[in-house]
Amino acid sequence: MSENDHDVERYLRENHQRLFENNKKWADERLKQDPDFFKHLAAGQSPEYLWIGCSDSRIPAEAITGLQAGEAFVHRNIANLVISTDLNVMSVINYAVRHLKVKHIVVCGHYGCGGVKAAMTPKDMGLLNPWLRNIRDVYRLYEKELDAIEDEKKRYDRLVELNVMEQCRNVIKTADVQYSFEENRYPIVHGWVFGFEDGRITDLNVDMKKMLGDIQKIYNLTD
Repeated sequence: MSENDHDVERYLRENHQRLFENNKKWADERLKQDPDFFKHLAAGQSPEYLWIGCSDSRIPAEAITGLQAGEAFVHRNIANLVISTDLNVMSVINYAVRHLKVKHIVVCGHYGCGGVKAAMTPKDMGLLNPWLRNIRDVYRLYEKELDAIEDEKKRYDRLVELNVMEQCRNVIKTADVQYSFEENRYPIVHGWVFGFEDGRITDLNVDMKKMLGDIQKIYNLTD
């Protein structure tokens, strides 16, 4: 093994080890602030929020919202998609709504999303094709609006927003959400977009009741 290989191995080992050191500091700090913190944490979870976000490593849900451990049930995937045939996200929604009784579901996208940008590029993306097609379908739905935007960045940002809105609509289409909202008036579905340039979250002001009313002619699952 060359000296360079040894250096790489040492770097990787040390870089990995720091996570355990950070974990110890975090655990010690929590205990200092609240001696019963982990006792409460181990007792179970009752989060108010289900967070459906992008897998992008720069957008940790808790860090950008100030939520603490136990306050958000989190699901992340490329471009924050909610696809009815994706058993992962469907299982997450089912568990969060029916068992955890979350009060809010947040679909959070972000400007500069690589998945959305890839979907705007008409070329073969291999294994990503079936996943990206869901974003391309959003583009198709809003093709006239998007093509009328001459500035490429603004068009890109608008597709990010429209994608979030469509995923909110997909959340509302689910039986779990429809039944719970009819019975309890929650969860409330929100569409947000995070911006890297200022670190702020933009609320797209999803009108849950109107969106539910609009889709129920075709997607009503509560009768």
